[in-house]
Amino acid sequence: MNAVPVDGRTTICAVIGNPIEHSLSPAIHNAAFAACGMNWAYVAFSVTHLEKAITGIRGLGIRGVSVTIPHKVAVMPLLDSIADSARTIGSVNTIVNTDGNLAGYNSDGAGALKALCDAGCNPSGKRVVMLGSGGAARAIAVTMSLQNPPAAITLLGIIKEEREQLSSDIAAKSSLKPAAAQLSPDVLSAALQECDLLINTTPVGMYPKKDASPVPRELLKKKTAVFDIVYNPRKTRLLRDAEQAGCTVVSGIEMFLNQAAIQFALWTGQEAPLGVMRAVLEKHFT
Repeated sequence: MNAVPVDGRTTICAVIGNPIEHSLSPAIHNAAFAACGMNWAYVAFSVTHLEKAITGIRGLGIRGVSVTIPHKVAVMPLLDSIADSARTIGSVNTIVNTDGNLAGYNSDGAGALKALCDAGCNPSGKRVVMLGSGGAARAIAVTMSLQNPPAAITLLGIIKEEREQLSSDIAAKSSLKPAAAQLSPDVLSAALQECDLLINTTPVGMYPKKDASPVPRELLKKKTAVFDIVYNPRKTRLLRDAEQAGCTVVSGIEMFLNQAAIQFALWTGQEAPLGVMRAVLEKHFT
């Protein structure tokens, strides 16, 4: 499988965020483009000035963009249109540029829900504790609430306004009434006593801080399934601790692949070569 040479006819896609050095999106998307024989290339941009970046995307004709931390919510008012599902979620992780018209989508929620269900961890009827309340948390929590509603959701985050807004939005869009509280050791310990599924949407444990975990090992119970959306490293400290505690674990790799496949289809109109993309990740983590 050889990459198509980049030239004046190459279609460009990109990921924007900060930090961005850990991203494996360029590796999997470039492999997918090459496998399909497409003259496309995918690059990574560290972005702190979001409005300027969006102007650049229009001006340079960048076809597709993955949006990651911390821009998934802030990017929304800068776009020309937003898909109904993304508007319901309240965050965007995918942009499609059609002749300068930027449309926003969200593939995070669907990707995460598929990862959970494929692992036998369907959240329907479960008691869910979610760490974090940012763009990824919004996507997963809202998608779950509408499609596979848990019995209860507890949102534990650092930013009061953010977590309370997410709780309010879920209550307005579904029959659930989530609890929202400041993430602290005591609150976390109490929440995990009655938890069936723990979902970490924070960046704690992400490369290069691979030995960090948002949850002390002693709080993990065997009855609790643990899903960490961090995919680099492949097995975070949280997941390693959860395995040792006897928990069912779901790697962020699965959500990452699922959401990337949706992005690929939105940009290209073709089904993603998921096997190729998975092989790239397997090689990276070998």
